[in-house]
Amino acid sequence: LAGKSLLKLLKRWPPLLSKCVGSLSENLRNPDAPENVVLGSCSILSSQSVLKHLTTDPKSFSSFLLGILSSSHHESMKSQKAIIELFVKYNIHFAGLSKNILRSLDSSTSGDLVSQISAMSFDSSSLHWRYNLMANRVLLLLAMSCRMDPTFSFKILNETAGHFLKNLKSQLPQTRILAISALNTLLKESPHKMQGKDQPPVSSQENANSSLDLALSQIFQEEGFFRETFESLSHIHITDTDSSSRGNHGSSSFQSMADKSITRFYFEFSASWPRTPSWISLLGSDIFYPSFARIFKRLAQECGVPVLLALKSPLEEFCNAKERPKQCVAAETLAGLLHSDVNGLVSEWDSWIKVQLQNVILGQSVESIPEWATCIRYAVTGKGKQGTKIPIMRQQILDCIVAPLPPTATTTVVSKRYAFLSAALIELSPPKMPVSEVKLHIVLLDELIHNMSHSSAQIREAIGVILSVLCSNIRLRMSYQQKHPSEEGRTDVDSQLKEENWFKLISARASEAVTNIQQASISDSLDTSADVDMENAQSNGDSLDDVKWMETLFHFIISSFKSGRSSYLGDVIAGFLYPVISLQETSHKDLSTLAKAAFELLKWRVFPGSHLQKVIEVILSSADDSNWRIRSSTLTYLRSFMYRHTFLLAHEEKQKIWKTVEKLLVDSQVEVREHAAAVLAGLMKGGDEDFAADFRDRSYAEANSIQKKRNRRKSSSTQSTAEVHGAVLGLVASVLSVPYDMPSWLPDHVTLLARFAGEPTPIKSTVTKAVAEFRRTHADTWNIQKDSFTEEQLEVLADTSSSSSYFA
Repeated sequence: LAGKSLLKLLKRWPPLLSKCVGSLSENLRNPDAPENVVLGSCSILSSQSVLKHLTTDPKSFSSFLLGILSSSHHESMKSQKAIIELFVKYNIHFAGLSKNILRSLDSSTSGDLVSQISAMSFDSSSLHWRYNLMANRVLLLLAMSCRMDPTFSFKILNETAGHFLKNLKSQLPQTRILAISALNTLLKESPHKMQGKDQPPVSSQENANSSLDLALSQIFQEEGFFRETFESLSHIHITDTDSSSRGNHGSSSFQSMADKSITRFYFEFSASWPRTPSWISLLGSDIFYPSFARIFKRLAQECGVPVLLALKSPLEEFCNAKERPKQCVAAETLAGLLHSDVNGLVSEWDSWIKVQLQNVILGQSVESIPEWATCIRYAVTGKGKQGTKIPIMRQQILDCIVAPLPPTATTTVVSKRYAFLSAALIELSPPKMPVSEVKLHIVLLDELIHNMSHSSAQIREAIGVILSVLCSNIRLRMSYQQKHPSEEGRTDVDSQLKEENWFKLISARASEAVTNIQQASISDSLDTSADVDMENAQSNGDSLDDVKWMETLFHFIISSFKSGRSSYLGDVIAGFLYPVISLQETSHKDLSTLAKAAFELLKWRVFPGSHLQKVIEVILSSADDSNWRIRSSTLTYLRSFMYRHTFLLAHEEKQKIWKTVEKLLVDSQVEVREHAAAVLAGLMKGGDEDFAADFRDRSYAEANSIQKKRNRRKSSSTQSTAEVHGAVLGLVASVLSVPYDMPSWLPDHVTLLARFAGEPTPIKSTVTKAVAEFRRTHADTWNIQKDSFTEEQLEVLADTSSSSSYFA
């Protein structure tokens, strides 16, 4: 009640705020203040009126901050909790400082506040670690506010940046995390950054040798500074998958919610990275923190080549370390340096950075592949708001990765190289690629197509992923070139891309591989003697190569769908529809598994009108295949295809599909006939009333004719079981197309269906199941719907539905 009354007084008489803030802050600093006084003071100081007043009054601002930071002596848990909550709320509502406060901070007579807070933030031994963290946080807020004023001296900024640089090697994890956020915010200027590929920076020599540059250089040039920093940062990397979400610095394992609120910097308006989606599963889950890489990037841009030279020795040591966290720090550091675009980076690349990256590629370490792949991805990421400006070192990095491996390279090294390539290629902007990158795509396409039958399954998957990226990049560029005239100097390259030799080559090879695999499967089932096996040893080896090649193709299809770029590869995927459908069931388990995975993604793909004709041709030819499993798989795909394309197909195309499915009702294989009936039931639900009514009338007439002939005991042997079963299945499709309704034609159809219950298996079982399903779906409203049947029809249904008795 007293607190509410005081708040009302402060709102009505604002001049009292200054005196009140001073008194309440003194309560926090007083070691003899009782618990209730501290709690009441925190409650008043956290009000909106007080927080707003702190932005304008220098005296209240100073007393408030010093009161909080000097209150570590309170032993009550409630008091400490209230003080921390007050500080966190002040952080959340911090909106900068007024010019009055900034002038007071810059004046020589009122600099006592900055010096006291600096002393608290620098003192990590006598002061409690949480209050030391709070002092560092306040120092960062002051430095950021001072930076916004162009007339303010840079002394506070320089000292603060140097202080947080030293804190990177602090023993306290929370202090290190706050230092990371602070440096990412303070290091903004780029005096050493190159303005062009071979152009010096526009800024003057004085700007390059800024006071902040000198202040930071004195720190990182100390003996062993970066090595200790790397060692401290490696402790933040937690390899546990549960806490390795990117961006939180692994802090969830050792930070409370209050610590997170203090260390998290609310004004860090940095763009999220990566900008492009990640779908490549072979890269694994990484613990690469972009904010760490950004520190070393900004530090190199601030201080130039001395940073590169100081980082050389510790970077080489940590790149060769066995521990994954240490390699994570090395990957983040190298990524930041390669993306910094500073003067002298090209010469340092030729001197030692290129050799270091080559050693990473040729290394046998497997655990850190995700981090190094992300390092490559970060280093080649485009700059600017749109991400289209090419980094200076991108071409050198790509050339280093594309360089051929030694003949003795292991499978691990080959897989690592392909992982790095895929990580780099997804960050390229296809419309803005220079000629060198387009030529790189062409060279890589030739290499990958040549290696699609690689012996290693892991490498085949990597090749399929990179192929999807390369082909989609090429198609994206071609799409852009169609809308915009090709620029001078790119005509030859673009004309080479338009030929699409890669598509022609892959399509021809896919048709050959499918034929060879199918023939090999037939020969395997027929060959029984050892002599035949010896004669066909060479052909079996070729068949295994075809299987491996086809597995790579399926990886390509799966990756194309997962990447979200399949719309640019629609005609390519349509051309590979038959291999996906036909290889669902083979003697090669891995191949069939990949075919089924590609099939699950492919069957929901919507093809535009320009590709529909090609898809329909594949469907119609597959439905007439000699292998009944392929015919069944075609029906499975047809069900989803019609659901997604029924409003895009022309009348003639629908008619062809209906006739094809009807033809499969009399297929020689029982499974195909039953599958065709289920697909027809779905088609009849799809809204094509004309086709449904025509099929319903024809199927009823045919079944009725067969039934009459059976009753006369004539010509019973002229019709095969498949033909009779097909006529019955036509009735089944009609009955099951209306599971809950009772149209006028349904009683006649279901009654005629029930009259076939005396036929032999499989016709009898089909009738029994269909009538039972009809009973089940119409059970809820049967008391009403049975009035649509005559007494004779109900008797026929009752005879079919009742189970036969053993004693009958």
